[in-house]
Amino acid sequence: MKSHLRLASCAAVLFLAVIGCKFAQPSPPSPSVFDSGRTAYGFFPTSPDVNFLSVLSTFHAIGEHGDVVLIQPPVPWDDFRNGIDGKSKGLDDIHNQVNLAWYNGLDAIFVVDHLNGLNRREFAGLPPDLAGADFSNPVVRAAFQNFALRIAKDFHPRYLGLASEINTYADAFPHDFPNFLSLYRETYQKIKAESPDTQVFVTFQWEDINNYDVTGAGRGATTKWEEIEAFEPDLDLWAISSYPFVAFSSAADIPDDYYSPLLERTKKPLAVAEGGFGSVYMPPAHGTPQDQVLYLNSIHDQIGKRLAFWIYLVLDDFNMDSYQSALQSQGQGDKVNTLSFFSVLGLRTRNGTPKPALAVWDSFRR
Repeated sequence: MKSHLRLASCAAVLFLAVIGCKFAQPSPPSPSVFDSGRTAYGFFPTSPDVNFLSVLSTFHAIGEHGDVVLIQPPVPWDDFRNGIDGKSKGLDDIHNQVNLAWYNGLDAIFVVDHLNGLNRREFAGLPPDLAGADFSNPVVRAAFQNFALRIAKDFHPRYLGLASEINTYADAFPHDFPNFLSLYRETYQKIKAESPDTQVFVTFQWEDINNYDVTGAGRGATTKWEEIEAFEPDLDLWAISSYPFVAFSSAADIPDDYYSPLLERTKKPLAVAEGGFGSVYMPPAHGTPQDQVLYLNSIHDQIGKRLAFWIYLVLDDFNMDSYQSALQSQGQGDKVNTLSFFSVLGLRTRNGTPKPALAVWDSFRR
């Protein structure tokens, strides 16, 4: 649901590459929040506008309300099809984002995302010679694995995800899911050899796992635990995304046991790798400021004590005019309507004015 949100963070990386030589190389936060024994709170580094000043301001603001950023890069297929050591602008962009995070006292979590953020049922950015390929293709497998291993080698991150909302892909392409699963297992072992302390995972879309859809249909249906447990034992934590506004007309309708079944299904750490609730009704997505408060409380009260990290999608609402221009320049103008559902999920308005949910978020973090 979020490759569209890479637009803003990418707006700053060229600027950083130009000015980077003027600054001392930053160091990661010490001590790390990951060693604190508490939940790490954070956001995607998505700014209200698609320009570098907005991005710089956003990283600073996240440093005031969070501990981490979640960096979710697409796979630079061409750059990594032949090995892990090649040059890559995509990788340079990641280094610049990590530097921005470190400058602001933030650690980084990584999720490699091969899917289109606005269509979780298709690959993103495959070069022409790989058009229509899937995870049975040896070039696709090699590029994906090499890129993940390069991230492990360069950053030795505490948390590295190898897919986002992978169950949506499993639902759409059950014939190819076993191919991804075998690639995941191979890559998991190689990451552990390169960076033994890195915790490896994939994320699962919680509403889909529970058979909810935009009409609320599926309530009471059997949870598709098999789509998560297929990754065991090579799953270091269970991470979900959750956008319950697609299923409920109000966050008050979120059941008291909506998230809590995770506590009994696994003894491993849990994580919310993305999610949110809108503060404005934007059909068909429901939302009010109070819904945001109730959404945060639902997660906190049901599974908060087990969360290794909790990523809320965006700190600030974003300017659809700015994003529309960026999407159109990339030939993705048809994605504007889908993106607009997420433009009002921020815990602050576009100008940084706090919404009621921000105080709730900050209280949890404290």
